[in-house]
Amino acid sequence: MGFVLPWLLLALPLLPAIWWLLRVTPPAPRRQVFPALRLLRDLPVPEQTPSRTPWWLLLLRLTAAALIVLGLARPVWGPGAGTAGDGPLLLVIDDGWASAPDWPARAAAAQAALDTASREGRRAALLTTAPTDTPESTRPSALMPAEELRARVTALRPKSWAPDRAAALAGFQSWRQNNSGALSTLWLADGLEHQAEGDGSTPLAEALAAAGPLTLARTENRATRLLLPPRAEPDRLLVSLRQTPAPAGGQATVLARTGDGRALASTTIDLPAGATAGEAALELPLEIRNQVVRLDLDEDESAGAAVLLDERFRRRPVGLVGPAQSGTDTPLIGALYYLERSLSPTAELRSGSIEQLLARQLSVLVLADRPVSEGREREALDRWVREGGTLVRFAGPRLAEHPDSLLPVRLRAGERQLGGSLSWEQPQHMAPFPDSSPFAGLVPPAEVTVSTQVLAEPDPRLSERSWARLADGTPLVTAETRGAGRIVLFHVTANAEWSNLPLSGLFPDMLRRLVALSSGVAGAEGSAPLAPVENMDGFGRLGPAPGGVAAIAANAFAETKPGPRHPPGWYGVPGEGGERRALNLSASLPAPRPMAAPPAGTGFQAIGGVPAERDLGPWLLGAALLLLALDLLLSLGQRGLIGRPARLALLALALLAPLGSARAQQAGDLPLVTRIGYVVTDDPSADDVVRQGLAGLSEYVNRRTAAALGEPAAVKPGQDDLSVLPLLYWAILPEAQAPDPAAVAALNDYMRNGGIILFDTRDEGSGEGFSPGAREALQRVTRSLAIPPLAPVTAEHVLTRSFYLLQDLPGRFAGGQVWVSREEDRANDSVSPVIIGGHDWAGAWAVDARGSNPFAAIPGGTRQRTLAYRFGVNLVMYALTGNYKGDQVHVPAILERLGN
Repeated sequence: MGFVLPWLLLALPLLPAIWWLLRVTPPAPRRQVFPALRLLRDLPVPEQTPSRTPWWLLLLRLTAAALIVLGLARPVWGPGAGTAGDGPLLLVIDDGWASAPDWPARAAAAQAALDTASREGRRAALLTTAPTDTPESTRPSALMPAEELRARVTALRPKSWAPDRAAALAGFQSWRQNNSGALSTLWLADGLEHQAEGDGSTPLAEALAAAGPLTLARTENRATRLLLPPRAEPDRLLVSLRQTPAPAGGQATVLARTGDGRALASTTIDLPAGATAGEAALELPLEIRNQVVRLDLDEDESAGAAVLLDERFRRRPVGLVGPAQSGTDTPLIGALYYLERSLSPTAELRSGSIEQLLARQLSVLVLADRPVSEGREREALDRWVREGGTLVRFAGPRLAEHPDSLLPVRLRAGERQLGGSLSWEQPQHMAPFPDSSPFAGLVPPAEVTVSTQVLAEPDPRLSERSWARLADGTPLVTAETRGAGRIVLFHVTANAEWSNLPLSGLFPDMLRRLVALSSGVAGAEGSAPLAPVENMDGFGRLGPAPGGVAAIAANAFAETKPGPRHPPGWYGVPGEGGERRALNLSASLPAPRPMAAPPAGTGFQAIGGVPAERDLGPWLLGAALLLLALDLLLSLGQRGLIGRPARLALLALALLAPLGSARAQQAGDLPLVTRIGYVVTDDPSADDVVRQGLAGLSEYVNRRTAAALGEPAAVKPGQDDLSVLPLLYWAILPEAQAPDPAAVAALNDYMRNGGIILFDTRDEGSGEGFSPGAREALQRVTRSLAIPPLAPVTAEHVLTRSFYLLQDLPGRFAGGQVWVSREEDRANDSVSPVIIGGHDWAGAWAVDARGSNPFAAIPGGTRQRTLAYRFGVNLVMYALTGNYKGDQVHVPAILERLGN
């Protein structure tokens, strides 16, 4: 225990003087009956005055005086240990991405250090190690009173990039030139090395230790995790994780989310004790996989635990059609062999006839030396291209002999070999790609040569339609936009018969660029700037790009590392149809490794797990006032101003009033505040989830409606009064037991008098029933209760329109059935006394201490959670207003008023 004003304790030696002054009590008055002569007759001759106050009354007064002295001295229970030394406090905080998962505990540790420095009258300064866009960001602040620094610490938030301890060291050394006195430093470190070997935390730690006592505070026994961008395979995504070694094994859950936050799927990565890496496969159908735009580590909120997936991670259906004869997939010589090997890692390949492929959803159709016959086939293919399809064609002997209208350029006809193909004595090399080409940025290898190709007829627009050329200027790849789609022609074969291009690494890169174009995503053209669209904060949450964030040149995007000028997030080309690229933090970070050992003599402090300080001064002063009030009552009684019965009644009232108030607070027995109650179970963790859920729902109801709900009340039926609770939430656990007779009687009386009980089995409520374990537990609990006949909730039920118009009533889970009493039961004006489901509504409503939702809503994500909150509002309105929204009596009057 510490004291903020310890000099006030010098008043304690004055207690004997107070004892000497208080030990005299005036004599008690006597009641006499007039006349005056009788009064004078009964008066005693000697004058008597009590010489001593009763010892117990004197002890009471001395105790009150001691409590006042102690209270004014402001004792603090569990004060922070502070830092060694007497000099000013330098608070160093690692505020990079690795600090986000336990940021509230770090902020509390920083505030505790400032509280201790404030009590000791020490000045303080703040140094953060994550840079911003200002040069002074990694320089310590000016020394100021510790209480003035609290506002700056409170406003701190973790950044979405790594700390720069080298810059922090330079800023500290510059600051020391004007502040050369001894310092006491508390470094709230994230426990990681962020720079290369030999240039990490050690120089900064040595400089801080040289300036005075150094205390290092960090979180113990917690692995820092980094989610890497996935690796795309033909039928799955391989997700990888890196972490610092953990003494105990565990698992990490990776969630695949859509753009609106819905969780579509998840996978679990097993991490044995001491493991630093893990990998798992995320298998999704193509239609679902293309909706995934983000991967998150569940229960790990940081920019390093989130990965955005742009068009590079999409899989699009690509149809392959070769010549009519068999053997198109023959190794090394087949017309489709190299196409399949190049496209299979990043695309969904489909085979069949042109008619069969166009009957399904298709992004790209590749025809390898396959002429298109006139009639229905050519008309269907032309219509598909004009509606947005991408047709990629490869030349060959058949196409050279029978060109058709589905080509970007007219082919030259003549007497040369292959009916329009041209052969050279010396193979030709490729020229660099023009800046206007989607292939810009790719470098043609010197060993790629072309020996034979089909030639295009000269045309004024041939140059702008050429995406690739040979060294002599001959077009190699041409393209034409037709309607909403495009047609692309490779003037060589798809195998190595006319060119060795399919044998090079350039071939799959060119095909991937074409597949990316199929979804309307423009290629990275030259140095076109990609402007910030949405950026990620340190907790991994996307938001509008803040001021000072700069655009990134498209040709430099792959080399850009996240930082204050380029935070992680979405960047895109301005304008309609521009490219949208994801900049991920983990793609540029090394594997996490623990922080190096600090210099000898450094103190250590754990972050988290330490109870907060508690100021006992107000409690002691309150107790002193209570004792003084009691002393007043006793003094009045000693003087005979109040009788003994009244004295006892006042004493009992003074002692029992606080207990009665606490009892009412605990049971929620405050009729002046409307509360939602929940039945206490044998599982404290489940009760805590329900409490968080009802608290989150109450806060949502207070913001969206005119209702005013207080904190939820934990009740035990049969022991607590249920009559003041309009709604009771009961989470049915698999091991739940039947209530005792007193609880059954209280619950039946509660339902009979208008109360509503929501039974939640929390088992997803799949289908029209419940899982066997949930059904048995529900039957045990409700066997003795007066449950009316039940029916599923219909679209016309009041629950679906008491406030919001709802079609479904989801919670953390969706898709199950919700049951209420039949509408023909007219008891309580057709208001159902019970509602039964298994959607875990409390889990969807739950809000933790940081204001976030700790439990994922599956599978609908944010949208499903919003609908769950809306159902909660409808439920509260149903409990408060009953069947009002279903009452048709007032409809004519309402319609008449609207008509006027």
